[in-house]
Amino acid sequence: MPRLEREPSSGRGPGRLRQAVCRWPFAGIPLADFCRAAAAMGLEAVDLLHPDEWPVARDNGLLCSMGNTSRRRDFLTSGIADPPMHDTILRELEAVIPRARVAGVPNVIVLSGNRRGRADAEGVDACASLLHRALPIAEREGVTICLEMLNSRVDHRDHFADTTRFGVAVAEAVNSPRFKLLYDIYHMQIMEGDVIATIRRLGRHLAHFHTAGVPGRHELDHSQELNYVAIARAIAETGFAGFLAHEFLPTREPLTSLREAVEVCTV
Repeated sequence: MPRLEREPSSGRGPGRLRQAVCRWPFAGIPLADFCRAAAAMGLEAVDLLHPDEWPVARDNGLLCSMGNTSRRRDFLTSGIADPPMHDTILRELEAVIPRARVAGVPNVIVLSGNRRGRADAEGVDACASLLHRALPIAEREGVTICLEMLNSRVDHRDHFADTTRFGVAVAEAVNSPRFKLLYDIYHMQIMEGDVIATIRRLGRHLAHFHTAGVPGRHELDHSQELNYVAIARAIAETGFAGFLAHEFLPTREPLTSLREAVEVCTV
């Protein structure tokens, strides 16, 4: 068994939740500089990095908490609900998951892709078919495959996995401890609301969270409708041990906005 890479130097951040940040909204800041700044404000990890970027995060004090599995241009629209994509996606997962285990990356992301006129049951069956092929690898390596649900009303028209109900149906179909859901609070507020009750009811299926303000996907401030203090407290009260990662588009100085989001979710 290959030796695990060294642990990042930062300790656990403040509060009861392990906070992280998604890379792409802050892509204008060089990755090493961004990781150092994030670690200094108490963040433990950075989300949605590709494998060649994982060492940069670790060398600058952060884990990668959610690994990307592909640089395909159609990653958002052609996913695990598309049977013609299954062989391609399986090869991607077979390549990335062992690297994630060695690098200490606990989760890797998959998406459903677009609906293209199909019913939910057909999409759930297709997702489960691919996952039944991929999960033996994830179970062997101790890495969790996470399906993110995206909103299909504002940002991702025709996206298939656009409700928690769909994600839970996939989770129940595959019944593996190494398949969980990435619950994006922004996306699910747009699609279904009832965020805190959903977190309390379905917490066993949720491995990871993303944050952003609604509407607009911006800062977690008083201009948006979600009470992130209450949401963060509800997540913590479930005993959640994973990561809550900030994925908002800053409208002000980016690191100041990120620091404020960390403070909001420190409960």
